[in-house]
Amino acid sequence: MNYEIKGDPFPVVVCNLGAGESAKCQAGAMAWMSPNMEMKTQTGGLGKMFGKALTGESIFENVYTAAGGEGMIAFATGVPGKILAINLSGGKEIIAQKRSFLASAVTVEMQTAVQKKIGAGLLGGEGFIMQKFSGEGDLFLEIDGSVIEYNLGPNQVIIVDTGSLACMEGTVQMDVQSVKGLGNKLVGGESFFNTKLTGPGKVWLQTMPVSQLANAIRPFIPTGR
Repeated sequence: MNYEIKGDPFPVVVCNLGAGESAKCQAGAMAWMSPNMEMKTQTGGLGKMFGKALTGESIFENVYTAAGGEGMIAFATGVPGKILAINLSGGKEIIAQKRSFLASAVTVEMQTAVQKKIGAGLLGGEGFIMQKFSGEGDLFLEIDGSVIEYNLGPNQVIIVDTGSLACMEGTVQMDVQSVKGLGNKLVGGESFFNTKLTGPGKVWLQTMPVSQLANAIRPFIPTGR
């Protein structure tokens, strides 16, 4: 597979597949394709169906295969933002926010990732249940807003606002940190808790979580009488 990411702020990833090669995506992600792409809808079994339900994904995924020659297919995001492309190899694991999966090679595996520290899941904003990706091949994730990448060294720490973590390598540890000072919590305009990320490993941060986008446009949405 080779690919190109196009468009802003509603990007698509255009994938060119060899004869017989396949790619999979979340339900509804396909935007356009060549006529020789054949689709098959699957669930991956009861266990994967349950895991997808917990992470907010559709329980179904669509697999597209280039039949009889090379094929092309484009996958589009559902909200303004970016598409993050990550190549998985050598045992690399990616932990990502819920509902971030867009598409991937069929050799990429998605599982449910449960936060080891209950506080990180309940208070950190990213949720107790996240997504874990492993295997081999290209992975495409939906990012809310723009994406900023940091490569943390061993024991290097970055403090992240609630919801701003898009994904991280499996070697990064996640915890929560309380905002200091009662006045800061009550009138500071920030969350009571922040997410604490400790290296080593890469982290990808997003500048406009969809929850913040919804709050920003809510005052401009007419209400019915």
